[in-house]
Amino acid sequence: MAGPVNVRDYERLAEERLDANAHAYFAGGSGDEVTLRENVAAFERLKLRPRVLVDVGGGTTATTVLGTEVSMPVLIAPLALQRMAHPDGELATARAAAAAGTIMCLSTAATARPAEVAAAAPGAPRWFQVYVFEDRAITEDLVAEAVDSGYGALVLTVDAPFLGRRERDIRVDFKIPEGLTPSGNIFSEGFDLGFSWRDLEWLAGYGLPVVVKGLLTREDARLACEHGAAAVVVSNHGGRQLDGVQASIDALEEVADAVDGRIEVLLDGGVRRGTDVLKALALGARAVLIGRAMVWGLAADGEAGVAHVLRLLRDEIQLGLALLGCCSPAEVTRAHVSS
Repeated sequence: MAGPVNVRDYERLAEERLDANAHAYFAGGSGDEVTLRENVAAFERLKLRPRVLVDVGGGTTATTVLGTEVSMPVLIAPLALQRMAHPDGELATARAAAAAGTIMCLSTAATARPAEVAAAAPGAPRWFQVYVFEDRAITEDLVAEAVDSGYGALVLTVDAPFLGRRERDIRVDFKIPEGLTPSGNIFSEGFDLGFSWRDLEWLAGYGLPVVVKGLLTREDARLACEHGAAAVVVSNHGGRQLDGVQASIDALEEVADAVDGRIEVLLDGGVRRGTDVLKALALGARAVLIGRAMVWGLAADGEAGVAHVLRLLRDEIQLGLALLGCCSPAEVTRAHVSS
């Protein structure tokens, strides 16, 4: 029997292999899950506009993100509690990302410490995602470890002063499995509710580029530029925070226009195909981050599953670029998509 041939195949395999507790956590969104569904549906509404009789020989999927060369415009999003999906958890993901030639962003609520993940894939590019806790010492400890371990950027998640109401978790009475301890426990530690734009300077003081993750509006995009962000991630937290907001891809062009080339724009939410990546590039993204697509591979087959998901997406991007009439991600423009 043929193995999985796309991300959706991996999603089905993951659902079979995860227990109800873990599946609810990874698959669920907030409220009625309107935004969760829209993240995927919005990509389907966008249509690509291919150009033909173009020389597409010698094409590449490679690009750069914040000056780092990557094999394709797909990064690994920060995703908590990966050892719930597979015993090797974040270590497997780090090795797969390194082998694929892309960047992994480690969650504050990972089930492996920043230093452990760095040791699992020495020399590979990696970023660290930051939640700012009410007890700032917890955040400072994790950020310092990430800096000391060679992480290349700090990704500040800004759309979660409180965790969203995730009703699948409520129904299964979600609990972190015994024996798993997240580095920063987002379920028991309170967030710093007073953290604001002016506090970005504190985080930038660690000497790494700060990526602001979780904005959806031109107003916040401009503020990110004004307060020293190196990049922004257009994101609604995978539909897990405020239900009823726009799909990430629907908010992308507004943010990209407001940024106007001053800083790089990334996107996460709903990416399941290489053609989704191309649509994001056309609307102004430098690259996308994948969370659920990655974790379905992890749940199904550990490091090999994550590696295969990345390979499938890279192959789809390579084919899609050629059929679009482009030789590289840099050649994809607004003219290549219609809404």
